Amino acid sequence: MPAPCRSPDLASRIGDNDTLGTAMTFKDSSAQFQIVDLTMIEPDASHPRKSVDEASVKSLANSIKKMGVIQPLLVRPADAAGRYTVIAGERRRQAAIVAGEKSVPVVVRACAPDETLEVQVFENIGLGVRSPLEPREMANAIQAIAERFATPEEAAQYFGRAPTWLSQATAAANLSEKVTALLDAGKISSTSTAVQIEKLAKKNEAKAESLIGHIEQLPEGEKVSRKVVASALSQETGRRKKSEEATAAAEPAAGGNNDVPPWEELPAATQAAPAPATPRGRVNPGKVKLVAEILGLSDGDEEEILERLIDEFLALKRA
Repeated sequence: MPAPCRSPDLASRIGDNDTLGTAMTFKDSSAQFQIVDLTMIEPDASHPRKSVDEASVKSLANSIKKMGVIQPLLVRPADAAGRYTVIAGERRRQAAIVAGEKSVPVVVRACAPDETLEVQVFENIGLGVRSPLEPREMANAIQAIAERFATPEEAAQYFGRAPTWLSQATAAANLSEKVTALLDAGKISSTSTAVQIEKLAKKNEAKAESLIGHIEQLPEGEKVSRKVVASALSQETGRRKKSEEATAAAEPAAGGNNDVPPWEELPAATQAAPAPATPRGRVNPGKVKLVAEILGLSDGDEEEILERLIDEFLALKRA
């Protein structure tokens, strides 16, 4: 890694914060890539994010130990002595310290203190800034990496996660041809719904085939919702649970192995048939339509919109 460096020329041009405020706008400022000593970078005390999840920092630190800091921090000169203040990337800064890094890549931009907050807000909104990989794309990528290792346990350890996480993370990479075709044709609402159909097939293949046949007959433009699939999966899980309980009651001395198969991820509390949902008011249709337009989605599927919003949120937390 190149030796840490700083930009005295840029810092001297900017001077103190008052000078910085009158220098130029962030949009018009030039960008300089540098490798900077972590001791020369300080957090922004005025950043709107007041707390950083410790678990997410440890997870990112695990990534940095293996790959280094992939995305440079965005910083602004703090003074003429060559110190910098983080604009975006505080979580990366903390994770780099935990990972034992001495220096990190940064992009230096002149930014007035009163404009910094605006940059931080727009950067974290994420719209047009970053787009998470489609779930199947991410699953395929994770599986390709996992295949380099001798066992799933070794692969999971490489990612700093449990083997159960690896199984869940790669589920979308192992869809059957029928389910994949229906997902590609737009007849299944989301990748997670497709994964649920595969789970149902492992529990009751005939029931899953019946559901797939129903989906295949849907008119063009219609898709099966997650609620329909989740209900079928929940009913089957509940039926199997009752059957297992009855068998255990009839043969108390059998001492059989009742371990839950690894693909049954639902905790026991959710395996029974769901209680009737408490009625609640619908989300304002105008707001749903607006969010759908921003995300580039159809405004007719609130579940798909919610899933995309969750993906956007997770991408922001992991950045």
